[in-house]
Amino acid sequence: MIRVLVADDQAMVRTGFGMIIGAQPDMELVGEAADGVEAVAQARQLRPDVALMDIRMPKMDGLQALRLLAGPGVADPVKVVVVTTFDLDEYVHQALRNGAVGFLLKDAGPALLVEAVRAAASGDALISPSVTVRLLQHLATPAQPAEDGGLSPRELEVVRLTARGLTNAEIAAELFISVGTVKTHLGSVHAKLDTRNRVEIAAWAWERRLVG
Repeated sequence: MIRVLVADDQAMVRTGFGMIIGAQPDMELVGEAADGVEAVAQARQLRPDVALMDIRMPKMDGLQALRLLAGPGVADPVKVVVVTTFDLDEYVHQALRNGAVGFLLKDAGPALLVEAVRAAASGDALISPSVTVRLLQHLATPAQPAEDGGLSPRELEVVRLTARGLTNAEIAAELFISVGTVKTHLGSVHAKLDTRNRVEIAAWAWERRLVG
């Protein structure tokens, strides 16, 4: 069972997300928070598998709360998916740099929300399709040196496919290898690049224009 925390300052949004989560056989809502301070406190107390968090909240905004829960240096980061109405590049970039494992717009729909929760819980990442292309184009400019980070040719293939948004199963099918082998390669990539999730791997690849 995937335990989910919802943090949003609008009661209707919390209720709506709670209903979507409650309707899934593999999910349960374990807590709600109406501001950033409460979100941090509840996440630390309840240790949810995934936290859905808005950006604009009173007392402490979602980006600051995210940094406290999943940012650089956090020993046991919470898996946070940012869900917001504000499709601003600066928010997307900062959220991903602060450790978010997903970024969705509130109009993305229930199916994508559920998919993002499942992806986060399983170690994958999901970003709203409407955000992805613009985000990655932005990350690709200016170009960084096309270094390989010490990765093997096969690891670079896995990185490129990860940066295109493929899941482990899709990467395995594309490269004719097992899902377990994909996970092994990703583990090696994380160690070599000092990345913590798939979003950081994708950002590294796009910044170096390794993805066409």
